[in-house]
Amino acid sequence: MTKSIFIASAEPYSGKSIVALGLVNMLLARAQHIRYFKPVITSAEAPADSHIQAVLSHFQLPQDYQDAWAFTRQEAMHYIKEHRQGELLDQLISRFKALEATSDFTIVEGCDFTGSGTAVEFELNRLIARNLNAPVVLLVSGNNKTAMETVQDALNFWQAYQEQDIPVLAVVVNRLAPPHADEVREQLAAQIPADVLTAVIPSDKLLENPSVGEIFSRLRGRLLFGETLLENPVDNFVTGAMQVPNFLNYLKENVLIVTPGDRGDIIISSLQANMSSSYPRVAGIVLTAGSVPEEPVMRLIEGLQVTVPIMAVTTGTFETTNLVAGVHSRIRPDDTKKIRLAIETFGRFVDQDALNEKIVLHHSAAITPHMFQYQLTQWARRQKKTIVLPEGNDDRILQAAARLLTQDLVGLILLGDPAEIAASVKRLGLNLDLQKVSVIDPAQAPQFEDYVLTLYELRKNKNVTLEMARDLMTDVSYFGTMMVYKGEADGMVSGAVHTTQHTIRPALQFIKTKPGISTVSSIFFMCLADRVSVFGDCAVNPDPTSEELAEIAISSADNSKRFGIEPRVAMLSYSSGTSGAGEDVDKVRRATEQVRIRRPDIKVEGPIQYDAAVDPVVGRQKIPGSEVAGQASVLIFPDLNTGNNTYKAVQRETGALAIGPMLQGLNKPVNDLSRGCTVDDIFNTVIITAIQSQDEPT
Repeated sequence: MTKSIFIASAEPYSGKSIVALGLVNMLLARAQHIRYFKPVITSAEAPADSHIQAVLSHFQLPQDYQDAWAFTRQEAMHYIKEHRQGELLDQLISRFKALEATSDFTIVEGCDFTGSGTAVEFELNRLIARNLNAPVVLLVSGNNKTAMETVQDALNFWQAYQEQDIPVLAVVVNRLAPPHADEVREQLAAQIPADVLTAVIPSDKLLENPSVGEIFSRLRGRLLFGETLLENPVDNFVTGAMQVPNFLNYLKENVLIVTPGDRGDIIISSLQANMSSSYPRVAGIVLTAGSVPEEPVMRLIEGLQVTVPIMAVTTGTFETTNLVAGVHSRIRPDDTKKIRLAIETFGRFVDQDALNEKIVLHHSAAITPHMFQYQLTQWARRQKKTIVLPEGNDDRILQAAARLLTQDLVGLILLGDPAEIAASVKRLGLNLDLQKVSVIDPAQAPQFEDYVLTLYELRKNKNVTLEMARDLMTDVSYFGTMMVYKGEADGMVSGAVHTTQHTIRPALQFIKTKPGISTVSSIFFMCLADRVSVFGDCAVNPDPTSEELAEIAISSADNSKRFGIEPRVAMLSYSSGTSGAGEDVDKVRRATEQVRIRRPDIKVEGPIQYDAAVDPVVGRQKIPGSEVAGQASVLIFPDLNTGNNTYKAVQRETGALAIGPMLQGLNKPVNDLSRGCTVDDIFNTVIITAIQSQDEPT
């Protein structure tokens, strides 16, 4: 059984972090206990190794930084020069085995090829891989190479490991110029055996070029403006030392401007260019020679809507420009944008299903939060759906849309003013191609009058006039819901800036509930440390009757199963079994009986207390012999007060991720967001909405 993979590169700056992050993300979808190990790091001095930190912190792997490496490069070279190679390997293997003993799988990352002695590091990688008995993923850089040169390097690298009888799982070419991708892919597939996976990852400026924050860290200057914008990518840089008209001709997309601090004309024109739709986006400004703009200029900048980070450094313009040119991008632990992009890039260009087949893992019945989220993205891809987002002008909606499109998970329709949305995309620096999104202004839409007439026909018996229907249809919630009703969108997600009532009222009016269901309710997927539980109803029904509670339980159980969670339903109360009395307990007891009568296939227990529902020891004590007690996966709360407070308490006190609320019971999926929602909340809600709209249960 394979319990480790070794990532080996042939040269520096080949992009190992993309493969490392992608592999950990992929494997966490199948195993609970993943560890990360880098035998040789560049230095033990601060700052710590960014690759290790990024992996450990992003995935919250339960291991200490010190356990993730064995030797510094200097220490390893010292052992080799003194011919103590055997001692080096013994200690390295010992450290690795100690880590491996606590894991289901371990990702091992080879040397970085920094400084002199790269040939030694090449041999050291082979030696370590062979002695750890770890199959290898080989990584080759295509940067500044022709297709022929790239293919030859990949073949030579693969052959070098074949000669040592080291099993190779995959050969990955990274940072290749996109025009060469198809040719290199075909050549590798033709010349490397079919049992070795081959993949080509085209170059991506967003991953390969440094951010403003990385450059500022290298320059060690003083940040004057734009602390929240340090993730801006830097694709180009230019020295601002000429007159403004000439200077403006040199601006390119995501440009970093290096200029003396006394050049107020360059600074102001740069800020204006960034705000103009006629000029490309400015990534940041570096003010050189230890000077800052004079007070009137500083006051002018402070009064502008500054969307560019500005920094002052003591070095001269020429020296600063040379320092900027020498910055190589590394994925830092705090750069969540690049980490996500690296994971998404790996998923798009590496056949993960094929790679998974080559890795034999022990499968656990438990569903961890990461497994659940990974499954959601895989299910969404199987049957791609189109989701309408009525609040297209909201920054969080646009940021989530960029992530969804990058991963190719759904089709999207954004409602709002196209010019405003385009301006926001530029201001936020998003990698969001609006050519791949339908952007619709409801009042100007060609289907507007048809929607008005449809709403009038549907609601005229409720005293809705044609003028009232026309007025309602200018509301993005009504327009978006009508798109779902008409089949022009498969689902809708709203509520980032609107109330729950505003979001779901149109759905209740004309999408209506499924046959046999009269109660619209909600569930949250509560991603706890070692499992995913379903909580319902925590968002819609204040005080459901026993009949409504039974419907909530049935809908929740069905959706639990649809999303890969075996339903064991606990009908919660302040009493367990027959020990309690009172109307509140009796309501839960009646609801439980109705579930058993209507759906004898559902495992249900109630009334039951929360601790008896989730703790096996308490469950056996309070309701011995129950199929649900102590192992409930679906928890139904008796009222909104209990449910809403409980889910928030669990979320805040345990750090659990709460995905939802997901509305259930409607004929077509419409889901509500909290006005305090994050980009992650929107991303996850769109995915579950897409899955809800798929034809067949997952």
